[in-house]
Amino acid sequence: MTPVLPLPKYHQIYLVLREQLEEGRFADGMPGELALMQQFSVARVTVRRALERLASEGLIAREAGRGTRPIAPKDRAAVAGAGVDASQPGGPDRLTGLLENLVSVSRHTSVRVLEVDVVSASEPVARALQIVTGDGVQKAVRVRFTAEGPLSHITTWVPQALAAGFGERELADKPILVLLEESGVHVGRAHQTISARLADAQVAEQLGVSVGSALLAVRRLVFDTQDRPVQYLHGLYRPDRYEYQMQLSRVGDIDAKVWVSREASAQFH
Repeated sequence: MTPVLPLPKYHQIYLVLREQLEEGRFADGMPGELALMQQFSVARVTVRRALERLASEGLIAREAGRGTRPIAPKDRAAVAGAGVDASQPGGPDRLTGLLENLVSVSRHTSVRVLEVDVVSASEPVARALQIVTGDGVQKAVRVRFTAEGPLSHITTWVPQALAAGFGERELADKPILVLLEESGVHVGRAHQTISARLADAQVAEQLGVSVGSALLAVRRLVFDTQDRPVQYLHGLYRPDRYEYQMQLSRVGDIDAKVWVSREASAQFH
């Protein structure tokens, strides 16, 4: 395994606070600098560097005399690139074949469950799943392995009512899509966005890569046949062990031909 490099203390604090912001923990306001200094046992300059990083990404607002407050995802400048537009159910391509392929991939790999718990849906999760912020969702964090080693670090959120029939044991044994089907959900389509992200210390350790390594980042929102969201997923994949393939066909008149996706598959090695 490639040794994991230590991260600066301010960056570790930034990563912890960013995760807590995404989970909606600071709905009533952010802790002050003094409270954060005591919580993390660091100097004020370290806390300020972490907060400045969050502010530069549009996650928080710092105002003299008023302290620090989180910025709602809908008000962030970067929200347009977040990856899921749940307000347009008719827009995403139907990916039934891809879903079947993903289940097949899952069955040919093994998984280690790191965390399973019912949590309150943060605003981004609630918006994606079209539920009320604070509603219960099952959050599961898993690492999937091939024979070569760790493949992906996956975080999923499923409405609590749909996940009532499965927990850690079932998640270690079967793909969530199969568990949802067994619970009576009829999976229909998915909206998926693929981008890139650098590995932080926690993910780097789980995937056996160096901190700062480039990872394939996937956000996937799965709908049932009634077009209701049933699963929201954030996945980080090692690009040396995972690839995403698409078959493209040209359509249209000779002066206006465009490439259209006809088929997609996820491959691992």
